[in-house]
Amino acid sequence: MSTRQVSNSNDPVIEHISQLIEPMQSGEKSKDQWRIGTEHEKFVYCTTDYHAPSYDEPGGIKDLLLALQEFGWEPVIENDKVIAMAGDDGTVSLEPAGQLELSGAPLENLHETCNETGRHLQQVKAIGAKTGKGFLGLGMWPDKTREALPIMPKGRYGIMLNHMPKVGNLGLDMMLRTCTIQVNLDYSSEADMAQKFRVGLALQPLATALFANSPFTENQPNGFESFRSHIWSDTDPHRTGMLPFVFDPDFGYERYAEYMLDVPMYFVFRDGHYIDAAGLSFRDFLKGELSVLPGEKPTMADWNDHLSTAFPEVRLKSFLEMRGADGGPWNRICALPAFWVGLLYDQNALDAAWDRVKNWSMEEREALRNGVPKQGLSTPLPNGGTVLDLAGEILEIASAGLTARGRLNTSGDNESGFLDPLRDVVAKGKSPAAQLLDRYHGEWQGDLSHIYNEMSF
Repeated sequence: MSTRQVSNSNDPVIEHISQLIEPMQSGEKSKDQWRIGTEHEKFVYCTTDYHAPSYDEPGGIKDLLLALQEFGWEPVIENDKVIAMAGDDGTVSLEPAGQLELSGAPLENLHETCNETGRHLQQVKAIGAKTGKGFLGLGMWPDKTREALPIMPKGRYGIMLNHMPKVGNLGLDMMLRTCTIQVNLDYSSEADMAQKFRVGLALQPLATALFANSPFTENQPNGFESFRSHIWSDTDPHRTGMLPFVFDPDFGYERYAEYMLDVPMYFVFRDGHYIDAAGLSFRDFLKGELSVLPGEKPTMADWNDHLSTAFPEVRLKSFLEMRGADGGPWNRICALPAFWVGLLYDQNALDAAWDRVKNWSMEEREALRNGVPKQGLSTPLPNGGTVLDLAGEILEIASAGLTARGRLNTSGDNESGFLDPLRDVVAKGKSPAAQLLDRYHGEWQGDLSHIYNEMSF
């Protein structure tokens, strides 16, 4: 989630609804300027007893962040608390219960992306070795209750934690007990954005199935392959889902802005503090009728903040975010951007992917999204076959797209090798979650503590 440090008194006030599409329009870039921004979260635990460290305990989350200064990172402060670290590789920030996230820099190719990931993991592992901390690559805490988890001192999280139980049953689990891998990608025009958005939404369940990695809750199998994905179905219906309007012929920036105006607010940031506006209307804010700031109209920074508070399967700001994957180990951190870059950054691949899914009805797309968290790769497809069958086809398209990009490393390899972890999933016919369940019921003999050895970075 985004980190804001200052209020800008010079920020433009929104005087006309046409300004609301400016962030999306500003994201348009020529193809040679397209970049890849990868975000990945991991759970932090103490190696002595596996507890999740609090912010303030000795060697805890605050100390972990500050230790990154050794590698050139600089503290980001909110209300006298260190809440993130900024550096050349992006931002290291905190999720609500201390999950550690790297929001990577915008990079030109996947070789750079994987190098960035490697640097980050090397740094945190070096700090962890000194402080007795480990880092777990999963989509959900396999053993922790909500009550066992700490809360980080970040203003927007307090507002969200208070609001979540009012609008869904699992929103607190989303905040406290899950981790994800995401990739942020560019577009050249409104039409290019729309095609990429549609392909991203239609194939997001496939990404969820390939990366499914959250089959345990509180030391037991939970009956899902991606419980993290299921959680989003009962978090907040006003700001999640598959966005049927994206598939309408006239979809574009204005329609997305209208959708965001109907998403209830969370907060307004003023003078270094978050003001609770949970459940209020941005439309009222535009009229100067927001009850917590009467007479005041929003700035463009307020609108950009608001754009970050919706959580659909694909999200639009000044770039597109692919949001369907569970957290996982380092090679899957590289595989997620490879999957989407291969599909979306080569026009032939993008067209081929759209041809594969364009005839699905909205009901069929919803059924696929709702089936995958539990059934994974065995989920039936609209026109016969299973998600596993689709996976093989789409990986071939993604591989062709990466090959066509022709981005080579110093050894002369293109980017398609980063898809190998996904090819392995397809070859085995089992998601990461299914493979973990096999081990749980087999060699682990129901002892989930083994997961700390097997799934730590």
